Amino acid sequence: MPNPLENTYARSRLAHAAENTSDYLEVIADLIARRGEARLVDIAERIGVSKATANKTLLRLQREGFITSEPYRSIFLSDAGRKLAEESKRRHLIVLAFLRAAGVSEDTAQVDAEGMEHHASEETLAMLERLTASLRREA
Repeated sequence: MPNPLENTYARSRLAHAAENTSDYLEVIADLIARRGEARLVDIAERIGVSKATANKTLLRLQREGFITSEPYRSIFLSDAGRKLAEESKRRHLIVLAFLRAAGVSEDTAQVDAEGMEHHASEETLAMLERLTASLRREA
């Protein structure tokens, strides 16, 4: 008999694979918004990896069409990269708002939202938005 969780595991594996890409693109977008540029050293620091690891990922993101860069220049998001970064940020803010409204401490909400955003379905995100609005009305 097939395991009904197999699809769940497959979905989770796909979410993990996309998580790294989303995190990098979100960090790049944030650095550009805050500092006007995204540099390898800043990206590596924010992600918490070595410059070599960050560079390897950035080369992959460039091959996949999410970023552009030139030697010794800043890193820029392509239209596809910008769109994915914005979607990742939207998901993050929905989860973060719910956790805050539910009374989770700010530090814990920030950390938990970072992991949860990648694994929640659109159905779950929509429900979190409704629950957040309800919790805010009750407060």
